[in-house]
Amino acid sequence: MPKMKTHRGLAKRVKVTGTGRVLVMGHHRNNKRMKKRAQKLYSLRGMQAVDGTHGQRVKRLLPYHGIK
Repeated sequence: MPKMKTHRGLAKRVKVTGTGRVLVMGHHRNNKRMKKRAQKLYSLRGMQAVDGTHGQRVKRLLPYHGIK
């Protein structure tokens, strides 16, 4: 059986923690920043956990990243 390929576009956008959680940068940050409150932009600064509904899809696209 051949090896499965990692989806390179997703691999560049996410980070997998040591415990297997998948983190991604918050969206809605770069467009129309002047209209957004400072608190909103501050809350989008860090990485956020990927929602559980996308878990199976992320697992399939990143087969060798140790996602639980």
